[in-house]
Amino acid sequence: MTKSWLKRVSATDVVMWVVSLIIAGIVIYGSISSLQSGKYDGNTWKDLIVYGLTQGSIYALIALGYTLVYGILRMINFAHSEIYMSGPFASYFLASALLTSGFMDKQPWLSLILVALFAMFSSMVIAVSVERIAYRPLRKAPRLAPLITAIGASFFIQYVFKGLFGAGVKNYPELDVLKGQVNIFGLEMYRIHVIVLISAVGLMALLYTLVMKTKLGKAMRAVSEDKDSAALMGINVDQIISTTFAIGGVLAGAAGFLYAIMFRQVSWYMGFIPGLKAFTAAVLGGIGNIPGAMLGGLFLGLIESIGPTLFLAGLGIPAPNQLKDVIAFTLLVFILIFRPTGILGERLATKKA
Repeated sequence: MTKSWLKRVSATDVVMWVVSLIIAGIVIYGSISSLQSGKYDGNTWKDLIVYGLTQGSIYALIALGYTLVYGILRMINFAHSEIYMSGPFASYFLASALLTSGFMDKQPWLSLILVALFAMFSSMVIAVSVERIAYRPLRKAPRLAPLITAIGASFFIQYVFKGLFGAGVKNYPELDVLKGQVNIFGLEMYRIHVIVLISAVGLMALLYTLVMKTKLGKAMRAVSEDKDSAALMGINVDQIISTTFAIGGVLAGAAGFLYAIMFRQVSWYMGFIPGLKAFTAAVLGGIGNIPGAMLGGLFLGLIESIGPTLFLAGLGIPAPNQLKDVIAFTLLVFILIFRPTGILGERLATKKA
């Protein structure tokens, strides 16, 4: 058995295991050093965890769009990051109008709901338009054609927004109702973090219920398994695919709105990095797997928030937080190498496997 195992192990495998052990050693040593230094108290770690969950919930909402489309069409919708950008960017103008008219000051919660709905609607319209114009004509084409088209659609949406509305960063209105802290079970949390967490978790729960408990969800799962058989059973495949893009767009628009009210700015380029992070989260959880995308987003958010301080601060690195993207994408590389199906694995029909 040992000889058989040795025959299957290549030089590349040995190198990757050595690199993994070195990185694991650095992480363990850095974590012990950071914890023993006493520089960070319990409140600091609490804030890092809450911020990580907040950021991770936004990644999870975006990742669900990737995983829904992949589950239906077996393609990566690289234009999804721009769908995420388009919602809050479009709703910025509504927010500005409401603020100028004084309505936002008089009815702040109603204004936030209207802006959020408009962001979700805008992203949904663009997502469905991209599917109808760019992807549907290539439904029977080789997989490389939709992939290239997705990249082209991504650049197209980016530069349309840049050309029409300028390259500058636009500031979202700041509302008093989003400021300050609240006490949740004895834990002091920023009000904006609570709103983002509750909204994101609520949307994820609604999506899971929709997919697993409704006729529409059953039809989506049937199309994901076998489009031809689903069509023979009377399911309108094109309509289900468009609905899937619409749902992904709604979630992306909600994620963009939550990002905008948390960081109070939008730009034509705001979707690039979060889009890559969300794709990382989808792969981490198991792309094509809805609970996996949720878990992957939350896990990535926690790693990004806690990782630099925990892993690197104890090593004497002056600005560990600047390396959070390095940690995220290093994690993606190792997931792709050692477990390409993700934490929960990818659900594939026998025909597709």
